[in-house]
Amino acid sequence: MFKTRLDDTARAARAHLHAAISDKGALAEPMRYATAGGKGLRAFLVMESARIHGVSESRALWPAAAIEAIHAYSLVHDDMPCMDDDDLRRGLPTVHKKWDDATAVLVGDALQTLAFELLTHDDVGEARVPLISSMARAAGQLGMVHGQALDIAAETADSPLNLDQITELQAGKTGALIRWSGEAGAMLAGADIAPMRDYSTALGLAFQIADDILDVEGDAAAVGKAVGKDADAGKATFVSLLGLEAAKTRAKELVDQACDALSPYGEDADTLREAARFVIQRDR
Repeated sequence: MFKTRLDDTARAARAHLHAAISDKGALAEPMRYATAGGKGLRAFLVMESARIHGVSESRALWPAAAIEAIHAYSLVHDDMPCMDDDDLRRGLPTVHKKWDDATAVLVGDALQTLAFELLTHDDVGEARVPLISSMARAAGQLGMVHGQALDIAAETADSPLNLDQITELQAGKTGALIRWSGEAGAMLAGADIAPMRDYSTALGLAFQIADDILDVEGDAAAVGKAVGKDADAGKATFVSLLGLEAAKTRAKELVDQACDALSPYGEDADTLREAARFVIQRDR
């Protein structure tokens, strides 16, 4: 059920996003290229949280497409030589490798602003302002960008980050957008966001620990990008700080916490429970 739902929502959100990218724009091709792949987990979280709150798919598609645009922008910029310097993303050349650095910067800029445009659509209804405001916080100076800045600073720090510092870093860089995605459905419904906030916060941290594990154990062909980069760079990760087995245990504990947070929704949230288990079982 989960895999089918993940694929269906990813396909729908991607089509919605691509339809919003104007053919008149000079960046249409690289923007669609940058958003053409990926698991679509964030869009799934928006759509599934909307479903369990009784929100129609037609309303949920707008924030689902918006979060995929924000996520893609962050990856395009993160892959650039001035940041993480990756040649591959999802098994294909990164945007700056296929085109050039300037195009990558502009593609990221265009996707970021498009995300906020999508959230202003009339179909989003009265939730427009809360969604826009919370997305700005999740993506901005104290959210994702904050985490990215901490990550860059850590590369030249005199000593590796400790566990609390890594947790803060990843709560911004990876966790903030995942948390927003989980909360979006409740915001659309005007409902209490606390259960979905607790679920997606635990899910986001489990996701990052799983990423760190994949960097150690993953196969580059399956992951779709280089692995082992963190260890080669001497970066502190959950694996380097906790050890491989303890990191796996911590990820499993977080998944259990995420599933427990869904208790107010009963069986309606079973697909979200499957999603939590998926994040630590994936191979990419």
